Amino acid sequence: MPTEQDEAKRQVRQRVWTALDAASAAYDDTTHGRIPNFEGADQAAERLAALSAWHAATTIKAVPDKAQLPVRARALAEGKTVYMAVPRLATPRPFYLLDPAALTVPPTEAASSRIAATVAPTVDVESLRPIQVVVLGSVAVNRDGIRIGKGAGYSDLEFALLTEAGLISPETLVVTTVHALQVVDGQIPATEHDVSVDLIITPDEVITCPTRHSPSGILWDHLTPEKIAAIPALQSRQARR
Repeated sequence: MPTEQDEAKRQVRQRVWTALDAASAAYDDTTHGRIPNFEGADQAAERLAALSAWHAATTIKAVPDKAQLPVRARALAEGKTVYMAVPRLATPRPFYLLDPAALTVPPTEAASSRIAATVAPTVDVESLRPIQVVVLGSVAVNRDGIRIGKGAGYSDLEFALLTEAGLISPETLVVTTVHALQVVDGQIPATEHDVSVDLIITPDEVITCPTRHSPSGILWDHLTPEKIAAIPALQSRQARR
């Protein structure tokens, strides 16, 4: 049954999706139900790529959404390794490994989630290297860095898995790239398992957020038996507890 927090998040999503659609600020016919593929995503990727932390990074974890495709393509073109989750973490090896040294197609093609699924091997959590930058997609985010996605919770769960494995640390930079209309004023409800961001990057600015909140690992009491049963990586970790 939806909680008050769930309803508050739903209202924020609806408000942002409606504003983006009214402004024709995304490439899809409607943004409702999606991580918005916003106009200016290329410029936001350029702003991210200008940061010193990006230059120093060798390994990136990025969401597979269309809005972050320019970020993934730039990372691969610059020789950075990119990890991208398999949809719904539904396979025993739940991440695609995009190794720029092993690509058989151009970076802009390999960065597409559809093509990555055909050219990139999948790897398990234990095979990943430590991650310097995490790139999240968002529906909405406020200037405190609290973000919400579509509501399925997979980005937060991926973050928890990688944190528990020691691959994400307090030194890892966590960013989201969004349209200015996705940056909202006021509070966004957050739970213990929600991940906030260090930086919000729009086509026009880089917003530095206060101290990041993120779980130190998987919060098992926040997961239903059905969710655990659907994700092999969770099943194997639960068995080792």
